Amino acid sequence: MEACCLSSNSFTKSLEVGIPSIKSRIFLQPKRSSSNFHIRKATTCCQSQSNSPSRSSRDEENMFLDADWRSFRARLVAGEKAFSSQESSPATDPNNMVNQTPSVSISDKWAHAIHEPEKGCLLIATEKLDGVHIFERTVVLILSMGPVGPTGIILNRPSLMSIKETRSTALDVSGTFADRPLFFGGPLEEGLFLVRGGEGVRNSGVFDEVMNGLYYGTKESVGCGVEMVKRNVVGVDEFRFFDGYCGWEKEQLRDEIRAGYWSVAACSPDVVGLATAGSVGLWEEVLGLMGQNKVW
Repeated sequence: MEACCLSSNSFTKSLEVGIPSIKSRIFLQPKRSSSNFHIRKATTCCQSQSNSPSRSSRDEENMFLDADWRSFRARLVAGEKAFSSQESSPATDPNNMVNQTPSVSISDKWAHAIHEPEKGCLLIATEKLDGVHIFERTVVLILSMGPVGPTGIILNRPSLMSIKETRSTALDVSGTFADRPLFFGGPLEEGLFLVRGGEGVRNSGVFDEVMNGLYYGTKESVGCGVEMVKRNVVGVDEFRFFDGYCGWEKEQLRDEIRAGYWSVAACSPDVVGLATAGSVGLWEEVLGLMGQNKVW
């Protein structure tokens, strides 16, 4: 949580030293409000599931395909790697090779490189961000690729303070989440949270889904989170709260990726499991899953 104590002047100075070729406008522009996030109407959280319209089998099939496409792509990537390894092996007889990608399985935790950022992907800081205190060896989860620009939260900046101890009244509604830890999510001011849940959370229509079973909300929707806890739709332990977020202008993030400041990875929901929020070892874990075990 040390990064939270940096003044804007001290951080701007460190940023200019750490990244002389690009001054990330995310820190030099006026702080943006939660209007940059798509906020669903909170009234839907009070609707019982019995009042929700029933889904057709076609809708359920489309939901499954939408939720599982990342896993499908990961299997393709793993299969291509296995095929390339088999093809380059000296012991392999090309005449006996079947012109098909080998059948492969993937574990619950996986990550692989992708070329373009997308909702639900990870940004992994490279050595070019060493010395930039807020972003050095960080893992950022992209929450949205909205029209204003990408937004995300830093996952691996731990905090030993609870919401109650930080006196963050915006996220402490009726004391329900008072004892939950408050992690540092980025230098732009906004209170955000992640919540993991099943059909009850999805059917509420309140939160935005980042990836299968993982959603995010803002201070405007935290009241609905409280209501869902009271109704036993989701437990208090399924919430992770963040002070601040990261934001980029529309093409700025792609420019930073092309300049080599970030690696981009797709990953399984288990990699972004709520237990990993605040984990200082997440950076090394993601690189290991990607097969990039180099430590700078």
